[in-house]
Amino acid sequence: MKNRIHELRKARQISQEELAKLCGVSRQTINAIENNKYDPSLELVFSLATKLGILVDELFIYNKGR
Repeated sequence: MKNRIHELRKARQISQEELAKLCGVSRQTINAIENNKYDPSLELVFSLATKLGILVDELFIYNKGR
């Protein structure tokens, strides 16, 4: 499963730093999530979705082949 946070953040013209502050995490955390190097907690997933104005389901792309 991959996430669409980078794409959604860019579309809203929000920097990693801005999104991090809105969600109460570091910029490095947002970067790691966007690069699929860190799995966010459920609480953070809900916060990201809220701050980006989308549903949680819209944050992720499911790989059907795996």
